[in-house]
Parts: sequence; structure tokens; C-alpha cells
Amino acid sequence: MDIRVQEESFDLGAETADFAGKTSTSGAVVTFTGIVRNNAEGTLEHMLIEHYPAMTQKALEAIAHEALTRWSLEDAKVIHRFGKMRPGEMIMMVATAAPHRKDAFEAAEFLMDYLKSRAPFWKKEVSNAAENWVDAKQADEDALNRWRK
Repeated sequence: MDIRVQEESFDLGAETADFAGKTSTSGAVVTFTGIVRNNAEGTLEHMLIEHYPAMTQKALEAIAHEALTRWSLEDAKVIHRFGKMRPGEMIMMVATAAPHRKDAFEAAEFLMDYLKSRAPFWKKEVSNAAENWVDAKQADEDALNRWRK
């Protein structure tokens, strides 16, 4: 399990190859990459992501461990960035490896839903006209609720 919270960007190809290269019993590797998207007006200058390091690392490790126990996974990787990011830059990556694709896909979706709605990150969108903290969305809560036991 590789869980990282970092300010610097990452090489998606290298991270994926490294992750897949460490699997030995998996027939499926699923990856997802979150990217800063511009707003509808095309005026987003950057997104600022803040976090509390001691809390964030532990929270991401706990949810990844839960994914490893809920699904038949060989491994999981989560990289989440913080700091200032411009539209088009990568924010995060999730990767899961499992003997079969169903477990790999479901675990990756579970991790992504958690990261979107519960991970302790605070996001501010900065445009030329305003600065706004990003509020939780009901759709994100609904997506996470489907995983409740």
C-alpha cells in the first residue's frame, strides 16, 4: 500500500508502471486520475488545496486499508496533492490491483468517492473575479452512501 500526500506533481505513467510492476497475483489494475477542471466561464486561475498533514495521512491510510479488506485486492495506491494547482494539472491518483476486474473497479470507485467527499482536504477556487471555498455536493454524498454496509 502506497499512500502519499504531496505538494509536487507526479509522473502518471511512471507511477502506474511502478504500481503494476509490483503485482504478482493480479489480473486487473485500475487507475483514476483527478485533474483540475476550469469553471464554466473558463476563468479559473488556480485551485488551492489545504490539509492538516497528521490527520490527512492517517485518514487516507485508514480508507485504503478498508478497501484492501472489503475487496480482494493485492495492492492499492493513493496520491493526493495539496497546494496551488492550475487547470489541467493532476490533483490525485488512485490505483487498485486485484485478481479480477470487478474488485479492482469497485475498490477504486470506493476510494475516489471517499476522496471526493470525506478526505480532510479544503479546496478554494480562485478566479480573476472571486475566491470561493468549494462546498460539499449532494451527488458526492450520494455516491459515498452507496458503499455503506
